[in-house]
Amino acid sequence: MTPLTRLPGGGDLPEVVTIGVSVSVPDPFGAQIQDARAGHGDPLARSIPTHVTLLPPTEVPAEELPKIEEHLAAVAAAHRPFRMLLSGGGTFRPVSPVVFVRVEEGAQECRLLEADVRSGPLARELAFPYHPHVTVAHGLPDDVLDQAYEQARGFRAAFTVPGFGLSRFDADEVWRPWRSYSFA
Repeated sequence: MTPLTRLPGGGDLPEVVTIGVSVSVPDPFGAQIQDARAGHGDPLARSIPTHVTLLPPTEVPAEELPKIEEHLAAVAAAHRPFRMLLSGGGTFRPVSPVVFVRVEEGAQECRLLEADVRSGPLARELAFPYHPHVTVAHGLPDDVLDQAYEQARGFRAAFTVPGFGLSRFDADEVWRPWRSYSFA
């Protein structure tokens, strides 16, 4: 396994790295949501894997990554797999131009995970209260957001969440999975 202080395939990391932690939405559901997001014209559709955020984009010094990896491994060891049900649409408008699929089952587990992830070396304040969701449209015109909301209302997916992942935001502005952490 490549140490977190090196890029996969070799090369050193920059001094500051942007990371995020999330629960992945597995295929075929993840691909369906990503295709819907692309169909709405969301320019971020293909650069962000489908997920439920546990830690939003966070800049960290590269030298802190070993401590962060230990922290995330300990968080994963303290949690168990859980069932997630995604069902129906929601929106953060007018506060934020976002349409999402709701986390109907597994939301409480996500809240507990998020609190544990966002502690220790990853402690930080959030711009908004934590609300587990899966984004399907962001920053698009109102009529497109309305259409995305109507489509999201009919979405339903159930699956088991076996763990979470650490991703990094690269210079090409694409989020890439970096490490996976399985629950105990």
